[in-house]
Amino acid sequence: MAIDTCIFDAYGTLFDVTSAARRTAEDGTFPQLTDTWQRLAADWRDKQLQYSWIRAITGAHCDFWQVTKEALDYALEASGLTGEKALRERLLKLYWELSAYPEVPDMLGALKDAGKTTGILSNGSPEMLQGAVKSAGVGRLLDHVLSVESVGIFKPDSRVYDMVGRAFGCEADSVLFVSSNGWDVAAATGYGFTTAWVNRTGLPMDNLPWTPTHVLTDLTGIPALAESL
Repeated sequence: MAIDTCIFDAYGTLFDVTSAARRTAEDGTFPQLTDTWQRLAADWRDKQLQYSWIRAITGAHCDFWQVTKEALDYALEASGLTGEKALRERLLKLYWELSAYPEVPDMLGALKDAGKTTGILSNGSPEMLQGAVKSAGVGRLLDHVLSVESVGIFKPDSRVYDMVGRAFGCEADSVLFVSSNGWDVAAATGYGFTTAWVNRTGLPMDNLPWTPTHVLTDLTGIPALAESL
């Protein structure tokens, strides 16, 4: 079946999760981040994902905003910045205004011009996703923005991927699922989606039962890929 639906993970795929820490370091207000922002951003993201997996496995669900705050508190402590209340508030505020990767608007526009339906499927809470989509100015280019809060469990539980079929009325084999997270793409491949892993940093392939159908270095090639399938 031809691909007619293109679904994107949000954080790290469409939106740059390092941009909150980078922007904070660059504006000079918090000089303590000048040499540590990259480590803080990495720790923040790693713990954000780890906490979501643990909550999914144990049934201890909460929304992604709570996970994001708890992960940031860990990252701040790991960088010796515990107690920096103003810094914490600044980072959390900017997380609602994450920068989209530069190619995102043109890529989504090309998909819409080609008649594809598009959407986001994300761990993010509805409010977080609305903030990111609005900040990036891409709302008009998305048919649906789907949050796991509808099913009350984080990826990679199959109930999350079920949301795509219900929202779009499509079969799994007509979906191209795109993510920068290797584990997410692997699970989506196992689910039955055609997948594209956006491997921006040249990471090795995860050793999991499934592998992505396609591997790209950024999102620029997604419209051509979708047309070729």
